[in-house]
Amino acid sequence: MQRYFIQLSYDGTNYHGWQFQPNGLSVQQVLEQALTIVAREDIAVTGAGRTDAGVHASFFVAHFDAENSTLDAEKITYNLNSLLPADVAVQKIYKVSEQAHARFDALSRKYNYYIVTHKNPFKRQFATKESRIPDLELMNQAAQKLFNYIDFTSFSRVGTDVKTNNCKIIHAQWTEQPDGYVFTITADRFLRNMVRAIVGTLLEVGFRKLTIDEFCSIIEAKDRSSAGASVPANGLFLVDIVYPPEMSQGLVRL
Repeated sequence: MQRYFIQLSYDGTNYHGWQFQPNGLSVQQVLEQALTIVAREDIAVTGAGRTDAGVHASFFVAHFDAENSTLDAEKITYNLNSLLPADVAVQKIYKVSEQAHARFDALSRKYNYYIVTHKNPFKRQFATKESRIPDLELMNQAAQKLFNYIDFTSFSRVGTDVKTNNCKIIHAQWTEQPDGYVFTITADRFLRNMVRAIVGTLLEVGFRKLTIDEFCSIIEAKDRSSAGASVPANGLFLVDIVYPPEMSQGLVRL
């Protein structure tokens, strides 16, 4: 048995997230079906995490085990891309040790959330429109407060099956772009709906509906109902995952 890492990207618009769903199509499902065909054996894939319905990934990693330890990775990659739908693409497949794990060995994950200020038909699936102008300086001041906390229950979807709501955020910043704004956040792990809830609450600060002290109080409350509404999924991208050097030398940063 040989373990492989597979790097892929996908437009999440037509999917109910990465992970298998009983009542909707997932990226994991279409990838497993394609891999099973091209590898000529039953293949199960384990992702680096789960992205919610409608969320995109320009950089995603999964692993799978195959009986065939001599799979031609380049040929398999080509065949997969020929078979997969247009909204899923494989960049790389390479061998890793049998202990390597796409989810548990990830050191950090990075997300971008994109906002445009004017209607743009070419970004309607990949950014959220917000015509109001928020105060970026205030939002960045509030974002810096995230580093003071580890329990982000207030930004987590209720009823998830995780053992802890603790995360270590190592970067959080808003930057202005010609057509809007992007929020970038990096952490060792994320809770379900966490980034979208943080963005929604930071926007409340930017619109001066919340003070920075009130933003901190929301985190300290450890209560999802105290935070702002989650922003739509279409603006959210998983853009990077960092692994130990011995596992990441085959990954491609586009």
